[in-house]
Parts: sequence; C-alpha cells; structure tokens
Amino acid sequence: MNAIASVAQGFIGLFTAGGETFTGWVTGIIPQVVCLLTFMNSIIKLVGEEKVEKFAKKLTSNMILRYSLFPLIADIFLGNPMQYSFGRFVEEKYKPAFYDASVSFCHPITGLFPHANAGELFVFMGIAEGVKKVAGSYSDLAVRYFIVGLIVITIRGIVTEKIYFRLAGINKK
Repeated sequence: MNAIASVAQGFIGLFTAGGETFTGWVTGIIPQVVCLLTFMNSIIKLVGEEKVEKFAKKLTSNMILRYSLFPLIADIFLGNPMQYSFGRFVEEKYKPAFYDASVSFCHPITGLFPHANAGELFVFMGIAEGVKKVAGSYSDLAVRYFIVGLIVITIRGIVTEKIYFRLAGINKK
C-alpha cells in the first residue's frame, strides 16, 4: 500500500511542479515579454512601420549584416527571449538561420550587456571569476567573447542558411 501511495504522490508531485513552473512564467517571463512586445510595437508605430520595415529589409538583404548586426541589435535592445521577435522583419526563408544566429549570441553578449541574457549571467561570471584571479580583470574576456561571438554567429547564420536552402530545395534567388 505504501508503494502505491508513493507512486500516486510522485504522480501528483509532477503536476505540482508543472503548476509551480507555470506560475513562475505567469508572474515572471510572460509579463516581461508582453511589456517588451508592447514597447517594441509602440516604437514601431512611433517611428513608422514603413520606415522600420524599409530599414530592416535593407539591413537583412545583406547576408553578413543579416547574421551579425541584425541579431546584435535584437539582442541588445530586446534581450532573450524577446530578440526572436525581430524575426518578423526577416524573409521567411531566412528565419531558421536568423534564429540560429540570434540564439547563438545569447551567451557572448552577456559580458558586455548583462541585460541581454540576465538568466545566464552566472555562466559568464563563473568563467570570469577564474580569469579575474589569473589576469586581474575580466574586461578583456568580455570583449573577446563578444567579438568571437559576432564572428561565430555570422558563420553559423550563413552555414545554417545554406543547409536550410539545400534541405528545402530553395534556390538562392
């Protein structure tokens, strides 16, 4: 009887944990994302949708800028996970590669712009503490991590685009 009660308690515990996670989202990340979406849409309305679309189209028409500067802007201004909403300005065929580049930049940006991915700041700070003990400062690490991150996301975006095009049977133009 104790075994059955234990299994039942574990089963209910699974749903209790799920409810606690959901409550955390409702009181944490969901309001943040809604506020950021509202802010982003307000800025777009103030600036003008045509101007924003034109700027984004111009920026994303260049492969290098599409996978370096565009994710950088999205990450700095909106942070994780809101940065992915910039995908709305990317042509449909480029969205998988944009997402790959953007998600790959979540960690490298943290040293210089901690707000961009505050949830993962502990990873950077853990590594930085070791560097700080040896070198006395982690500023160099943050700058190098950022630069290498930009290079890597650009390469990842280009490679992901080529792989996606190949798998989807899409010709470049």
